[in-house]
Amino acid sequence: QVQLVESGGGLVQAGTSLRLSCAASRRTFGSYVMAWFRQAPGKEREFVAAITWRGDNTDYSDSVKGRFTISRDNAKNTVFLQMNSLKSEDTAVYYCATRRFSTSSRLESEYNYWGQGTQVTVSS
Repeated sequence: QVQLVESGGGLVQAGTSLRLSCAASRRTFGSYVMAWFRQAPGKEREFVAAITWRGDNTDYSDSVKGRFTISRDNAKNTVFLQMNSLKSEDTAVYYCATRRFSTSSRLESEYNYWGQGTQVTVSS
């Protein structure tokens, strides 16, 4: 069992930055793919970014590419999402997820464990 705890959300103004963190409980975190998803009010949860266990392969949705950066520190069992140039449309609950495979995926159904989410609100 893997427990994921997100932190770092909050209320910010458009154009500013925010960094989310996700701490994993399991020591084998380093071999798992980690990802961030988000769910805006009234919308389905969508893929944001993913990173392989070595951190050498990342994937981003078109809506955040060039603004968001995913990274991980396997020694600390933590994955990060640096969000720059935030827009009002980035407002959502952000979820951390992990997948027990070495290849990343954009499909919500292919992730085995999820955090409780952290709210990000961007005011325009």
